[in-house]
Amino acid sequence: MPGLVHVVDDDVSFRTAIARRLKLAGYEVATYPSAQQLLDSLPNNARPGCILLDVRIPGLSGPELQSRLIELGSTLPIVFLTGYADTPTTVQAIKAGAEDFLTKPVSSERLIDAIERAMARHESARSERSRLDSRRALVATLTARERQVFGLIVRGKINKQIAHELGTTERTVKAHRHQVMEKMRVHSLAELVSIAERLGVLDANGSSRS
Repeated sequence: MPGLVHVVDDDVSFRTAIARRLKLAGYEVATYPSAQQLLDSLPNNARPGCILLDVRIPGLSGPELQSRLIELGSTLPIVFLTGYADTPTTVQAIKAGAEDFLTKPVSSERLIDAIERAMARHESARSERSRLDSRRALVATLTARERQVFGLIVRGKINKQIAHELGTTERTVKAHRHQVMEKMRVHSLAELVSIAERLGVLDANGSSRS
């Protein structure tokens, strides 16, 4: 799977060696001697990629950079590299969403395997975001009343209850319901509820959010 690997390590010889290995494997590579340099040219989430990040680098550390990237909304997966096994740091990084934690020296096979998994996860996340953006665009085509009906439908309200709540007739609600299903491009209530959950229209208790 092609993609761009961002290598962050203060050791110039290591950066050079890793870049050579990754380019031979077919990846594009960008290298940075410090975490700040990567932040200064914040990588784009819109293309397949990942970050290969040394834990102990001068200035902003690897885990600190991870936290900053999360705050900035970056979704690029991070594969950590370390010369020292440190269980607490490893656990913290993995809990924060790191893809893997590799100890130097790392074999080409293990390195490429970790990067391939990171790239695959990023591509999957990008695809899901694209689907959600498409669903949001469909929701945006609903009229104000259709949105109200949408919110009540996914809470399990039947036409009679919706009509009572909105002060209208069942026939009108039925027409709105049909329009909602048509505009959202779904064929069942289950599909509509699934979309509502993914878009955050429904909370964990099945209540509609305004």
